[in-house]
Parts: sequence; structure tokens; C-alpha cells
Amino acid sequence: MTSIDLNCDMGEGFGAWTMGDDASIMPLISSANVAAGFHAGDPSTIRATVRLAVAHGVAVGAHPSLPDLAGFGRRPMKLSPNEAHDLVLYQSGAVAAFARAAGVRLHHVKPHGALYNMAATDAALSDAIAGAVAALGDDVLLYGLSGSAMLEAATRHRVRAVAEVFADRSYQPDGTLTPRGQPGAMITDERASVEQVLSMVERGVVRALNGADVRVAAGTLCLHGDQPGAVAFARALRAAFERHGIAVAAPH
Repeated sequence: MTSIDLNCDMGEGFGAWTMGDDASIMPLISSANVAAGFHAGDPSTIRATVRLAVAHGVAVGAHPSLPDLAGFGRRPMKLSPNEAHDLVLYQSGAVAAFARAAGVRLHHVKPHGALYNMAATDAALSDAIAGAVAALGDDVLLYGLSGSAMLEAATRHRVRAVAEVFADRSYQPDGTLTPRGQPGAMITDERASVEQVLSMVERGVVRALNGADVRVAAGTLCLHGDQPGAVAFARALRAAFERHGIAVAAPH
């Protein structure tokens, strides 16, 4: 049977401010990327999100970001490889500690926002991220954009990587995600999302905004929890997977 991991960015509130309906989405996914405090999240939110994931049998991952709370981690920033390594290790270590306290281990690391997109085409930055994941030990996985520099860096650092595709983002002809500021970057129609996902999972192909077919490897599928309608999207995807005989499970 074909299998896909359905991951979602979770715990992206801060203090009294909340974002996304984590309680409704968590039962529908197989792995959670827990915000680690640099773009969103705080210790109490991390603890609560990890516990929610554990209660639903969802794999716990860290979602490290550039240090940019005001910009939600979506603004590019210059930083050295050492700085990148340390900020990923620091944030991932925090989530790992809460996971351990909840009786599970940290399953994966998935960089957030601008850090993720920058690393997709930057070998030095990807090396820094992969090195930080390697330093965590415990066979922690690295989630990285399909076909990106992050997957190549993972191989160099002997880190197991999982190629990621996106349910609610459009693609460019080179396989990168369309920048959020451009028209059509976000997919807001459930049917269009399901069609794109099934093409990626079953055929290994995604149609770019210019109409070109791009080859992808779908090891894990991301759905953004902060997008309006994320719960409905998740339910539509799960229903489509059931119709097509596609199992949902976190990678091991």
C-alpha cells in the first residue's frame, strides 16, 4: 500500500495569542512540527503541543526558525553557518527536552519559513542545518524540500532525510515553492489541493504555475495549520487518501 506522512506546523501561538486550530488538526495528521520559540511558540505552548501530539499518537518534530518573532520567521536574514547550526540545535534541543519529558523522543526537524526556503538552494546553510540535526543524535530525521540542497546535505552528514512536498503551496518550474508575496503562492481551493497532492503522491509529479510538470519525491506532505480552512483541507485530504488506498503514517 502507498503511504504518506501528513505533517503540519503546530504550536504557533505565543503567550495569550493563539494561531491555528491545533486541537482539531492534530487527530488528522501523523507528524507535528512544533514551533520552537524563535518565530512562534513559548515553553508552555511547546509543552502543551507536545502533549497533544503524544495523546494522538502523532510524531513530534522541531520547527526551528530564524530569530524573527515580529516577522513570523518569514523574512530572509543573513547569518553565518555557525549561527545557523547553533540556532537549529538550540531550538530543536528545547523541543526534544519536552518530548522526552512526555515519554517520547524527538522524531524529526523541519526548518521553518525563510530558513527553510533559503536552505533549499544554499549548500552551506543546508550543511549547517544537517550538522545540527546530526549533533542531536538519536536518529532524528530531517524534513527538507524535495530535490533541494537540504537533502544533499543530509547525505553528507549521514542524516536520514525525508523529501517534503506541499498541499497548499504552488511550485515554480525549478521545484521551489512560489514566494508567498506572489499571486497564486497559496492554494486556497480544496479540490485543487487534493488534485495536486494525489499527483505528487501517486505519480511523483507537480504542475508548476507556468504549466510545466516537475518531478518530486513525496515522503512527507505539509499542510500549514495557520491557513484559514486548514481543518477542512486536512479532512478532504484524509478522505481522498482513503478513496485511493493511501495510508497515512509517520516515517520510521
